[in-house]
Amino acid sequence: MIIRDMFAEDINRKINGVITVYQAVDDVIEQELNEYVITKELKKHFITFFNHYSDALDEPTSDIGVWISGFFGSGKSHFLKMLSYLLENKEVKGIQSVERFRKKFEDDPATYMLIDRSTKVQTETILFNIDIESSINKDKTAVLRVFAKTFYNHLGFLGENLKVAKLEQYIDHQGKTEQFRSVFEEKKGMPWVDSRKAFAFNGKYIIPTLVEVLDMSEEDAKAWFNDKSATEFSIAQLVEDIKDYLNTKPDNFRLLFMVDEVGQYVGTDTDMLLNLQSLVEKIGSECGGKVWVVCTGQEAIDEIIKVRADEFSRIQARFKTRLSLSSSSVDEVIQKRILKKNNEAESRLEAVYEKNDSVLRNLFSFTDSILDIKGYSGSREFAVNFPFVPYQFIIMQKVFAEIRKHGNSGKHLSGGERSMLSGFQEATQKVQEKDEYALVPFFRFYDTVHTFLDSSIRRVIERCQKAADNGDGIEAQDVDVLKLLYLIRYIDDIPANLDNIVILMADDIRMDKITMRETVRECLNRLMSQNYIGRTGEVYNFLTDEEQDIQREIKNTPVDTASIVNRIGQMIFGDIFTTKKYRYGKYDFSFDQMVDGITVGNITGGMRLRFLTVATDNIEKSEFRLMNDSKGNEAIVVLSETPYYEFLENSMKIIKYRKHQNVNQLPKSVQNIIQNYMEEATQYEQTAKEDLVKAIESAQFYVDGEHIELKSGNAKSKIEQALEYLVSHVYSELSLIEKNVESDADIIEILTGDENIMTGEEPNRGAAAKIEEYLEMQSMKNLPTSMADIQSRYSAIPYGWKEIDIAAVVARLIYDQKVTIKYAGSTIQPDNPKLPDMLRKKSEIGKTSISKRQMITATKMRAIKELLREYFDVMDVPSDEDGLVAFVVLKFSELKDHYTELKSRYEGHKYPDQSLVAASIEQMDKVLSQMKDNIALIDAVLKEEDNLFDSKEKMQRVEGFFKNQVQVFDAAVKMKDDLRNDLNYLREETEADNALNQIRLITVVENDPKNIYRRIPELNGLMEKVREGHGRLLDSKRAELREIVRQCMAEVHTLSDGNVDCAELVRKADTYFDQQKKKISEFQSLALLDGLVPQIWSYKDDICDRIETAKQPPKPVEKKQPDTPAKPAPKKVIKNVYRQMAFPAKTLESQEDIDAYVERMRSYLTAMMKDCDGITLK
Repeated sequence: MIIRDMFAEDINRKINGVITVYQAVDDVIEQELNEYVITKELKKHFITFFNHYSDALDEPTSDIGVWISGFFGSGKSHFLKMLSYLLENKEVKGIQSVERFRKKFEDDPATYMLIDRSTKVQTETILFNIDIESSINKDKTAVLRVFAKTFYNHLGFLGENLKVAKLEQYIDHQGKTEQFRSVFEEKKGMPWVDSRKAFAFNGKYIIPTLVEVLDMSEEDAKAWFNDKSATEFSIAQLVEDIKDYLNTKPDNFRLLFMVDEVGQYVGTDTDMLLNLQSLVEKIGSECGGKVWVVCTGQEAIDEIIKVRADEFSRIQARFKTRLSLSSSSVDEVIQKRILKKNNEAESRLEAVYEKNDSVLRNLFSFTDSILDIKGYSGSREFAVNFPFVPYQFIIMQKVFAEIRKHGNSGKHLSGGERSMLSGFQEATQKVQEKDEYALVPFFRFYDTVHTFLDSSIRRVIERCQKAADNGDGIEAQDVDVLKLLYLIRYIDDIPANLDNIVILMADDIRMDKITMRETVRECLNRLMSQNYIGRTGEVYNFLTDEEQDIQREIKNTPVDTASIVNRIGQMIFGDIFTTKKYRYGKYDFSFDQMVDGITVGNITGGMRLRFLTVATDNIEKSEFRLMNDSKGNEAIVVLSETPYYEFLENSMKIIKYRKHQNVNQLPKSVQNIIQNYMEEATQYEQTAKEDLVKAIESAQFYVDGEHIELKSGNAKSKIEQALEYLVSHVYSELSLIEKNVESDADIIEILTGDENIMTGEEPNRGAAAKIEEYLEMQSMKNLPTSMADIQSRYSAIPYGWKEIDIAAVVARLIYDQKVTIKYAGSTIQPDNPKLPDMLRKKSEIGKTSISKRQMITATKMRAIKELLREYFDVMDVPSDEDGLVAFVVLKFSELKDHYTELKSRYEGHKYPDQSLVAASIEQMDKVLSQMKDNIALIDAVLKEEDNLFDSKEKMQRVEGFFKNQVQVFDAAVKMKDDLRNDLNYLREETEADNALNQIRLITVVENDPKNIYRRIPELNGLMEKVREGHGRLLDSKRAELREIVRQCMAEVHTLSDGNVDCAELVRKADTYFDQQKKKISEFQSLALLDGLVPQIWSYKDDICDRIETAKQPPKPVEKKQPDTPAKPAPKKVIKNVYRQMAFPAKTLESQEDIDAYVERMRSYLTAMMKDCDGITLK
C-alpha cells in the first residue's frame, strides 16, 4: 500500500498552510472554518475567552485586554482569526460562522451556547498584523499610530494619512461626504477614494472642492492644504473618536481590535510598551467594556515585561485574559488535518509496527540528547503519526523558531511564509509513492523553509547541489546531509554527532544502521574536505560562506608544539590533578611538575612527576629509556593516544586567530561568526580535557626505574598511586619519625618535660640520633650549623620529615641537654616561649644556631652552687646545668629588678647612698650580660664573688633606711621647706632656730652617709622644738591681726551711725572681715599672716570713703544757659601715697612718743601735697 492512498483526505489537496489575518476570499474562509481543528487545549481557551467576554455583555468592565501567546507555528494567528469570524458571525456562502462551529462543539453544548450568545450582539472586528500595518520608522507613539490607522481605515477614511483622515472625518460629521466626493470627481475626473493616496499632488482639485463644499475661503483652504507640519494626535483623541463612533451604534454594540504579532513588534522597547499600556488602559477606562483589544505574541505578557515589571504592572492588569497555546495543540492539528488515515491504512500500519517493534525501538535512540526524545510508544502512535516520528514535531517547532531568529530574510515568518502545517504536508508529498515501511527523513523539511532563508545560507546549499550535479567531489546524499545539518544547526537539544545524524537521515524502517553509519560518515568527510561543514569534537556544524572563509584561515593559523604542550600542562596540573603537594600519611611532599620537556610552576628540587604526550618522540618512550630516566626520584606517565592534542590545537588556532583580528572593526556578521568560533574553542578545550582524563586513565606508568601496574581507578587516583609508590622508594628514612606532633603546644611539652613518657621510651629516638650524629660531625669539622640547615637537610630526600617534626626532634635533644641553641649570639633556655618559632619558623630558623652541647665542669658546678646558697640564703639549688643556669638568671634578674625599684624611689629626693644602688645595678648587669653562654655566665658569677658579697653588705643599710627611716627623713625635709619664708621670724625663738639648723645639717646628704643614718633618730626631737617655737610666734601674730580687724570693724560701724543708706555697705564689710578672721585662723605661715595687714587696712579705708559719700545729701542740679557753651573743668592732679611710708610700724610707749609720731606724719603728708591737688592713701 503506497502512502498516498493511506489518508482520509487527499494529501495533494490545496490547504491554507499559513493563516494570515488578511485572507478574506470566501473559499479560503470556508476552508478555514470547516477544517479548523478544535483540540482539547483550544476548547479550554474558547471557554476562557467567551466566559470573560460574555460577562462583559451584562456588566461594564475595564479589563478589555486579551493576550494570546504561543511559539511560532502554534496556531495563535489562526485562533485570533477564528475569534474574529465568530464574533462578527461572518456569513460565508449562506452559512454563518457560528453555525459552522456547532458540530465542533456537539460534545459541549454549554460552551456552544456561550459562543452563540456572544454573537447575537452587533459586533465589528478590526483584524490586522501590527508589523505589516506599521510604518518603517518605529517611535514611541508607533502603537497609537497603527491603531489610529486601522480604526480610520475601518471607518472608510485614509488611515495612513492622519491629515486626510481627520479631514474626511470632519466632512462626514458635516454630513457632506457624498457631496465632497461628487464635487472632487467632477473636477478631477477620478473618484476621491482612488485619488486620496496621492493627496499631496491634487491640490488644484482639493482646494476648490473645500471652498465649494465647506464654504471655506480660498486663502484658508490653501493655508490648510499647504501646512506641512505633522498632525497632532494623542491617545485621548483616538479614544474620543472611538467613543463618537460607538454613539452611532446600538447600546449593545461591540468593537474589537484584533492585533497579530504585537509581542514581536513591541518586544522590550520601553516606549512602545508604555504606549500600548496607556492606550489599552484608556480604552478600558473610557469605553465601558464595549471596545476590546485582543493581541498575540510569541511570549506571554509576563515574560515581555519581566525586566521592568514595576513600571508596567498596569498593562498586566488590563490583559487579565491570557491564553497560552502549546506544542501539543499543533501536533493534534497536523494529525487531524494532514495525517488522518483511512481504516484500511490504520490496520495495515498497526500490523507493520507489531512486526517491527524491536527494530523501531532500536532505530530511534539518540545519544547525548537533552530533550526526552524517543520513537513510538506503540502501534496506535505509529499509525497516527506515520510517515513521521513523534520527535519530529518537537524538533520542527524549534527549527521554525530558531530559523526565525537566525536565518530568515524577512521580518517575521508569520507574515505569510511556510508553516508547520504546510511543512508536514509537503514532506509527506515527497514520499507519497513509497510503501508502509518508508519514513520521512528530517532533511525533507528543508524545502519548506528554503524560500525565506537568507541568501548566504541558500547559496551554500545551492553550490553544494551544483557540485553534486557536476560530480565535483560531492555526491547527492551529501547535499541531503548538509540540509539536515543546517536545519538542526541551532537545536542544542540534539547534538549533531554521527549517531544522531544517522537517525535523522532514516528513510525506512528496515534501514541497516551500520551501513547507514558508514555512508553518513563518508558524506561528512567529503563535506568537511570541501569546507562545507566544520567539526567541534564529535559534533558537526553547517558553515555559511563567511564561516567557511574564516574556518579556512583558522586552519592555516600556525600554533607551535611548545604552546600546545604548555597548555596541556596547565590542564593536567590546573584542572585534572590540582594537588601541589602529595599527602603521604601525615606528610605533604612537593614535586616538580613537567609535561614533555616543559616545567609547569616552580621547581622544588624534590620528586618529579612528568607526563609524556603524543608530541614526544617515540625513541624517548622506549621501555629501556623510560625505566632509566625514572630512576631516582621521578614518576613518568606516558599518555595514551586519545585526540586531546588535536582538539587543543584546534582551540588554540581559533584563539590565536581571534587575537590577530581587529574584531571591533569587522562587520557585525563576521563578529558573530568569530564569537561562535570562540564558543567552539571553549568546547574543544572541554573535549580535550575529557580526552586527557581518558589518556591518563589508560596511560603507562614508570616509577623509580620500574614499569608498574596500578589498580583501576580514575585519572586522579592513578596519579596518586604512582606518587605513593615514588614517595615510599625515595624517602627511605621517613619511617624514623614514629610519632608526629601537631602544634607548638606539643613542642613546648617536650621542652618542659610534661609529656609523661618514661625514660627510654621517648618516640623518634632514631631521628634524634641522626641529628645528633650530624651535629657531632659538624663540630669535628668546626662548621657552624643553623636550624635552617637542619630543616633543609631533614625535609629533603631521603628523610622528608615535616618541619614541625624536625623541630620536635631537636626539642627532645634540647631537653636532654645534648644540644645548645643560640639566637643572635645568646643561649636560649628551654623555657623561652619563642623557642618553638626559632626551631621552625622560616623567618627565624636562619638566625638560630644549633651545636653539640659543651658541658660545665663538675668543679665549677660545686663552686657555683655553694656561692648561690650563701649569697641568696637558699638551700634548694638545681643540680643540672640548664636548671642551674636558669636559676642564676632568675635570681640575679629578680635582684636587679629589686635594686631598680629602690633606685626609682630616689627620683625627686636626696636620700643617702644613691650611687651605691646604681653601682649594685651595674654589678647585676655585668653578671647577666654573660647569659648568652652558659659557661660564660657561670664564670662571671664566680669571678664577681667578692664584689657581690661586699655590695650585698653595703646595700643592707640602704634596705634598712627604706624600711625604717625614710618616713621621718621625708617629714624633716618637708618641715625645712615649709618654713623657708619664716626664717627671719624664727630668730626670735633661739631654741627653735637652732633645732632647724640641725635638721638642715642632717638632711644634706653630701655628708658621710654613715653619719646620716646614725643621726636620723634625732630628727623627731628637733622637729618638735621647731614646731613649739613656731607655734608661739603664730599665736602672737594671730592676736595682733585679730585686734586690727576689731578696730577696723568698730570704725566702720561708728562712721555709718545706723544710716539706712549705708546698711548694705556695712553688711558687705562685716562679711569681708569675717572672711579675714577665718584666714587668720587657718594660715600657718607668719609671712602670709603679715601679708593680710595692708589688705585689711586698705579695704577699711575704701569702705569708709564709700560710707562718707553715701551719707552726704545730693547736690542741686544747675540749669545750663542754652546759648553759653560750658567750659571744660580743669583736670586735677592727685598723688598716690603708700601708708607704709606715711605710717611706718613703731612701738609707742608714752605721750611724747605719740606726739612725735603724729608730728612726723603731718610733716610728711604736707610735703606730699606740694605741686598737686590732692593725695590718695594706699
